[in-house]
Amino acid sequence: MTLKTLRFWSVTHKWTSLVCTLFLLVICLTGLPLIFHEEIGDWLSDDPPYAILPADAPRANLDTLVDAALARYRGEIVRSMFVDDDEPKVVVTLAPSMDAEPRENHWLRFDARTGELLKDGIATRDQLTFMRVMLRLHVDVFAGLPGGLFLGFMGLLFVVALVSGIVLYAPFMSKLDFGALRWRRNSRILWLDLHNLLGVATLAWALAVGATGVVNELSRPLFLLWQATDVAAILAPYQGKAPPVRLSPVQAAFDKVREALPNRMLISIIFPTTRLGSPHHYVIWTKGDTPLTSRLFQPALIDAASGELTIVAELPWYLKALEISRPLHFGDYAGMPLKIIWAILDVASVVVIGGGLYLWAARRRTPVSSRLAEAQSDALDTAPEAAE
Repeated sequence: MTLKTLRFWSVTHKWTSLVCTLFLLVICLTGLPLIFHEEIGDWLSDDPPYAILPADAPRANLDTLVDAALARYRGEIVRSMFVDDDEPKVVVTLAPSMDAEPRENHWLRFDARTGELLKDGIATRDQLTFMRVMLRLHVDVFAGLPGGLFLGFMGLLFVVALVSGIVLYAPFMSKLDFGALRWRRNSRILWLDLHNLLGVATLAWALAVGATGVVNELSRPLFLLWQATDVAAILAPYQGKAPPVRLSPVQAAFDKVREALPNRMLISIIFPTTRLGSPHHYVIWTKGDTPLTSRLFQPALIDAASGELTIVAELPWYLKALEISRPLHFGDYAGMPLKIIWAILDVASVVVIGGGLYLWAARRRTPVSSRLAEAQSDALDTAPEAAE
């Protein structure tokens, strides 16, 4: 590698790292509690306990839950239902109208077996709970789609910083033993060695999480693209038709999809709407039944008037890539052991980022060639000590 090339990669690494440092710290620090969001949510929850029933207790009819929700909030519409596969609960989301903004939504949580109302979420709709603040900072820094795209760009800079760091690692560290920490030198040299050691040790994880984070930030525009292309083609025969006045039973739609896809788990139902799906269909989302495939989703459309299965949609390649990236990013498909590993690597990344910021602040205005000579000189100095 020529000195000119080395200088190019050094400048690239420095400035891509500096530009994204603050936002990476925010992402890493907020990502730590999000790794354990289920455990923290259970700990902070003030929900009443579920009824103690046999494991094979039958589930309440979904139409009964819809009627209970609409009776509680007359004049509103049901926008969606979430059927939890881990806990015996069903969450019904309501809104004032079909075209209402998402911020106007509120929800009711029912016991999925007894049909008992456990919690009315309208009082907490606008509350910024700890986990909600962490999620919004991590996803879009409270700036919606522009904020998400901006964080995606920061993630892209992070990937460039990692690649340039790989290029610089070999010439600067080739004369030192792997993991060598030069304790007898000044604090800048020690932090440089620690920065390099933790950086290369977490490299594969950081690349995977950084790249999949960029992909995840594109989820909203990608789904909008899918709606504007594939979904629009599916709904073309319904153009000009008025939405159904009376909806077919939602439980029958749920059962029809379960019969068509026996090896998948049904997790949510989007009711006929102009914002999230189709004004003429129930959109029922399913997922795989294994820890890894539980992040791989597939929708089925049921005609809301007739109750007939319209299509089991095949997601385009870009949404499949998005779904495949999610297990790698979240690290929650193998239980608590993998979550702990993700947390340790996250903390190590905070140290790497913080160390890089310190190295920049305490840097000496020394040319790249001189720093390379210093690194090689240090290696020669430590060789006799290692021999002794």
